[in-house]
Amino acid sequence: MTTTVIIGGVAGGMSTAARLRRRDEDMEIVVFEASEHVSFANCGLPYYISRTIDSRDALLLQTPASLKARLNLDVFVSHRVTSINRNYKTVTVRNEVTGDERTQRYDYLVLSPGAVPFTPPIPGIERAKTLRTVEDVDLISEAVRAEGVKSAAIIGGGFIGLEMAENLHKLGIETTVVERSPQILAPLDEEMAIYVQNRLTEAGVKVVTRADTKNITDSTLEIVRDNGEQVTVNADVVIAAIGVRPASELARDAGLAVGERGGIKVDRHQRTSDPAIFALGDAAEKVDAISGEDTLVPLAQTANRHGRMVADIITGREQKAQLTLGTAIVGVLGLAAGSVGWNERRARAAGKNVRSIHIHPVNHAGYYPGATQLHLKLVVDADTDAILGAQAVGDNGVDKRIDVIATAMRAGLKAADLADLELAYAPQFGSAKDPINFLGFVDDNALNGEELVQWHELEGALADDNTVLLDVRSAGEYANGNIPGAVNVNVDEMRAWLDDGGSDKLAGKNVIVHCQVGLRGHIAAAILAGHGIKAKNLTGGYLTWSAGQRARKN
Repeated sequence: MTTTVIIGGVAGGMSTAARLRRRDEDMEIVVFEASEHVSFANCGLPYYISRTIDSRDALLLQTPASLKARLNLDVFVSHRVTSINRNYKTVTVRNEVTGDERTQRYDYLVLSPGAVPFTPPIPGIERAKTLRTVEDVDLISEAVRAEGVKSAAIIGGGFIGLEMAENLHKLGIETTVVERSPQILAPLDEEMAIYVQNRLTEAGVKVVTRADTKNITDSTLEIVRDNGEQVTVNADVVIAAIGVRPASELARDAGLAVGERGGIKVDRHQRTSDPAIFALGDAAEKVDAISGEDTLVPLAQTANRHGRMVADIITGREQKAQLTLGTAIVGVLGLAAGSVGWNERRARAAGKNVRSIHIHPVNHAGYYPGATQLHLKLVVDADTDAILGAQAVGDNGVDKRIDVIATAMRAGLKAADLADLELAYAPQFGSAKDPINFLGFVDDNALNGEELVQWHELEGALADDNTVLLDVRSAGEYANGNIPGAVNVNVDEMRAWLDDGGSDKLAGKNVIVHCQVGLRGHIAAAILAGHGIKAKNLTGGYLTWSAGQRARKN
């Protein structure tokens, strides 16, 4: 009888085990999980703390007993694999409750140990709690409900940190997010992440960026900002959500190849450097879809997919892992922020010739009640028109747009191809010209000669005395806020203005136009072109520029 041993449950391990049984009724399948729970909804853990998910049992998907009954799996919780003997194809397992050890033979071994929270060597860091398991959520839930707890500090402004902030805020706890980088949510560019930060601060959650935590006391967090400012944050409870590192020590000790960033090295079939051993999930490296380089992407969807694939390979069906796009989304106080692929910051750092497109449409037809604004950014390789990535922030419709772009990237569509996608339309769901189509329209215009200026390029452009910035919004919009130095000419009055001497004022000048979100700027550029004046359009308009300014002042 063939025996497959799986180290680690939850997404990757249990997907492997379940698929193995469906593919082979006779195989012996043994799962060892170090924690007390082998199958739980780890992405739902933050929401149990606030009781948004009111039942702890709702997070527990399967038990060893239920898995035995339905799938005939031998699942052992509170059992930690302490070593792998590759020569004899055995693992040594310790019962975490009794301390007893035993040896288990395998024909195939699947490593799905996940990742462990990163905790830096900060004085007092032992006070900080992390969130990874059901046991962790129990400890946090008890801590925040303890008598006298009024404040909490979260170290880290990533997905988990912001989900924790939302749920602690719902409990009425004074919450502060401390982030070392200039912005929260690293997958987003700064002018996109600022919308999420604004939502937090408007709700009363404090966000401190560019800040290093230097000390944790019984009731405070002592931090230093990069300008030297020292800040003390109230913190009856401290959560460390700084990130995770692959749990690859077992693989390393067994002599398996491990990458520079600590992930277990695997081929496109998830095989390690030992052909009898596979690795998947957060512990294993993936291949980035844009660069083709090894990367770490700790996402449940990828772990589930690779678990199914590994089971198919073990049972004789040859498959190959797809390259990883890193599609992700997070909800923060009713706002959603999603991303796929690379952001502009990463693309430029890699030396790409980048074209970024910003639009700010509503999520469905504006005349239908309930339309809300979306902020969308498309990052394009200007040399090839390949889609490098996208970001979206808004109250509604973020997931749909990011999923469409992720699918387009997987299919190899070019950015201009987005203009011709046939997407579902009814007034309450979308628009006859969906925001995705608009991204394609803007890109197509750029491919055919319309020059775009990025918000962060504007300051440098305006340093040239020969540059003229035309604000083509209404006089009322201009009065409510404008870019210093801009000349206000309403797009609806531009032809008359040009005929009345405006053309002479622009002769020989470098002209940049902008409106609120970009559309009227495009119209203005076309009018100017008709009068023999070449103009560049500020992509995303005043809305993107002002978001970028807020981010830079953060």
